[in-house]
Amino acid sequence: MRVAPYERFDAWKQAHQLVQNVYRVTQSFPRHELYGLTSQARRAAFSVAASIAEGSAKRGGREFGRYLDIALGSLSELSYVLLLARDLGLLSREEWDQLDRVQTDAGKTTWGLYRAVRRNAGSATRRTAKPPSRPTA
Repeated sequence: MRVAPYERFDAWKQAHQLVQNVYRVTQSFPRHELYGLTSQARRAAFSVAASIAEGSAKRGGREFGRYLDIALGSLSELSYVLLLARDLGLLSREEWDQLDRVQTDAGKTTWGLYRAVRRNAGSATRRTAKPPSRPTA
């Protein structure tokens, strides 16, 4: 069985786990929230894993970093959606705690990958950049 390139990243593995958990808990949301909080939570969670997957296929660290930045934004969006769902009573305290742990772990790992990718992209740019030309007198 072939392994996709993104599957080697812990950030993607944690994001994949997060999206599965979000899909499970939102199954119990009221039907009238199907196009509201249910959809929003699922789309935000999916975006995290999908952005990591898509970015890993891009050429160069700068581009991958841009997709990781999108994933981090989606994690923040999901954080708010889940907070609102908890405050509206759509998530139990136990469900919230479990999702919050998984999301926090995914966020830390994604942030670490983002920093590493950006750092490596910056050093690659410095290695390949031409030195500034000196003015001639």
